[in-house]
Amino acid sequence: MNNKMFKRTMAVILAASMAGAMGIGALADEITFPLEETATFTGMISYPVGTESEPNNRTIFKRLEEATNVHIDWTAIQSDQWGDKISLNMANINAITDFVFSAGFSDSDLLRYADQGAIIPLEEYIDSVMPNLSAVFEKYPEYRAMSTAADGHIYALPWIEQLGANKTAIQTVGDMSFINKKWLDFLGLEIPTTVDEFEQVLIAFRDNADKIQAEFGIEGSIIPMSFIMNDGDQDPAILINGFGEGYGDADRGRHIAVTNDKQVICSATQEGFFKGMQWLHHLYEENLIDQEAFTQEWATYVAKGKSGRYGVCFSWDVANIDNLQDWVPLPVLTADVRNLTPQNGSFTSGYDRGRCVVTAVAEDPALVCAWLDQMYDPMQSPQNNWGTYGEDDDFDIFEMGENENGEPMLKHAPLGDASPVEVREAECVGGPLAVLDEYYGVYVTCPDDAQYRLDWIEQYYTPDMTMDYVYPNVFMSAEDTEELSNLLADITKTINAAKSDWVMNGVDEAKFEELKSSLDEYGLQDMLAIFQKYLDAYYAE
Repeated sequence: MNNKMFKRTMAVILAASMAGAMGIGALADEITFPLEETATFTGMISYPVGTESEPNNRTIFKRLEEATNVHIDWTAIQSDQWGDKISLNMANINAITDFVFSAGFSDSDLLRYADQGAIIPLEEYIDSVMPNLSAVFEKYPEYRAMSTAADGHIYALPWIEQLGANKTAIQTVGDMSFINKKWLDFLGLEIPTTVDEFEQVLIAFRDNADKIQAEFGIEGSIIPMSFIMNDGDQDPAILINGFGEGYGDADRGRHIAVTNDKQVICSATQEGFFKGMQWLHHLYEENLIDQEAFTQEWATYVAKGKSGRYGVCFSWDVANIDNLQDWVPLPVLTADVRNLTPQNGSFTSGYDRGRCVVTAVAEDPALVCAWLDQMYDPMQSPQNNWGTYGEDDDFDIFEMGENENGEPMLKHAPLGDASPVEVREAECVGGPLAVLDEYYGVYVTCPDDAQYRLDWIEQYYTPDMTMDYVYPNVFMSAEDTEELSNLLADITKTINAAKSDWVMNGVDEAKFEELKSSLDEYGLQDMLAIFQKYLDAYYAE
């Protein structure tokens, strides 16, 4: 089916759907769960590699079906195939389901599918049949504003996770750097605080590899520092924050930062980026960096970490790579300055605008939305986000307990030696949800790994965050979103390629100037102008 035919077909379906929406107000009082008669919807969802592939076999969905009398016929797609398959399914009228539970759609995706008529506006349903989400929007109106497109419509249901706020929010630092304290103690070394001290520690790890192997019974070669270049939280960009003016490269997808006078800049064209890459190349030449750091995948990275071979590594949580006992966060390193730039969008905590959409094929969108609103129940959201209780296997994320008022509360069970990310992926279902700071101690305990991570940020990182602003979560117009997407395709690819090349092969002033010229040819100034326009508007409100 060509695009014109697809849009025409979806327009007819959407018109029928919206005609049914005229009676939303009346339906609001009629929808009570569990339904008297079983309702069946279709949905698409992703699931992590190596976990349960049938969503209805997951305890969370079993309980939801029992509580609502709503059955979901799922189209489940493995997460590493999601990007390709969801695009194909959304372009096929016969493959589209009533809703997409774990869409993770970008702004351009949302606006494109809305223009095609494939997804429907949700604001009327939110106000009429979604009391849980409405309560979140009422308490935190910034989330409603962030979810609303320039045309006034809300096209997707968000994922919201509050853990801390502003410079202490858990999302301010993704790619934490960790150092092997056990090795430091064995060699009589202190935790480094400058780039020079850090280099000397890595050299000590390299030169004492045989002693370290023998002392700790390590199989495989010692690797002073490992990472996965250009891979989100596994990227080593946090190390270069002290060079130049200290902007670093905290936004690995767009490579932008906001100065303290509210100007959007490209971090990769700053002197600090250039000097930081030169320094990382020096470390590479000294054989202090994992030779596979530019090509390895997550499974390989973790396998080497679990074998105890790393001196320094990067991740959201070191427990995903090795263990908590032997590691500590590496403090911000001083080079020319001492600074850590928080991640963009982090001051409003965790937020995904395009998490879940309802499509035009839904015959009863009000009932679909009412069911999806159950995901925003304060007792349900933590389970969808992290996992549940009473599982049939050997591990539960939660135990059902009571808060200080004797009311039901989900209590996090100890993780032990288990990898937090792997355990949660086995139990949680993701999708649209909201976990708010005021829920902790009332509906759910704060996860142990979140609490110690919040403590790390407050202790190791917040004091060195000298930047007053991060780029906010703004919903741009369709025209600007499309232009920005086109610009970023070349700009991000060029910067990421330069990072890998420069660390391995080195960089001089000529290469740096060549990068800046290439980025200008790809429209860098146009890109920055778009970002600046929305930043100015955000602070003008």
